[in-house]
Amino acid sequence: MLKSINQWCYPADTPLEKVLSVSAEAGYDAVELNLYAPGGIGFTTDISAGEAEAIGRLARSYGIQLRSLSTGLMGRNPLSSPDPALREQGRGVVTKQLEIAELLGMDTVLVVPGLVNADTRYDECYERTQPELRLLAAEAEKRGVRIGVENVWNKFLLSPLEFARYIDEIGSPNVGAYFDVGNVLLFGFPEQWIRILGSRILKVHVKEFKTAVGNGGGFVPLLAGDVNWKAVREALQAIGYTDTLTAEISPYAADPYQLAYDTARHLDFVITGKNR
Repeated sequence: MLKSINQWCYPADTPLEKVLSVSAEAGYDAVELNLYAPGGIGFTTDISAGEAEAIGRLARSYGIQLRSLSTGLMGRNPLSSPDPALREQGRGVVTKQLEIAELLGMDTVLVVPGLVNADTRYDECYERTQPELRLLAAEAEKRGVRIGVENVWNKFLLSPLEFARYIDEIGSPNVGAYFDVGNVLLFGFPEQWIRILGSRILKVHVKEFKTAVGNGGGFVPLLAGDVNWKAVREALQAIGYTDTLTAEISPYAADPYQLAYDTARHLDFVITGKNR
């Protein structure tokens, strides 16, 4: 498996070259960049092909692979929205992700399909997002890129059995799961989810969580929470997963860049089960 880190692990104003240089020095194989609104650092919804290719060259100059592309923009334009215009805008965000991924040879884009809230019932979220993802799957197939549906705290897809069924019903080989280990710990066992989702898992996010805290304050550095990393490692090996483990952790307050170095060492243990 490959060590990877998300751009969100660095302070929001960190220049892209700093993200890449620190990641390379810390020993990562890959960096997961994010798609931002215009004015963001790195990939944005108004970026040109030439500008995107320049980012790809910059990453290669540091020996860093760009294998997946994330975004936080879907929260504003969820595919579950009752407003067709917002759903269309959400499709536009994913389409831009797919364009960049194809251009730079990334194989997967991360998509949070929707959220359950007071305005969108659980069944409505299910029924609205699947047709949208089928439309996007056709675009992904055309471009040779995969869509990884991520499990987040959106009150949706709360069971690995349902998550597997949801993906299977979309009916595309280019749609699978972007599995987040830490996000399920509050209500499940990640090693069980991994074995149930199996080959549907396209990419993996790693974060750590203390279940006794029970809220967003429970997310802590890797190895400091309640994830059974031995069981997770064995489950990933059992399904033949060899791709990126991408850390998605908030930077330290005292020294934000130290997180990258510490997390790289933690990932060594997650992957091998051995201390260096």
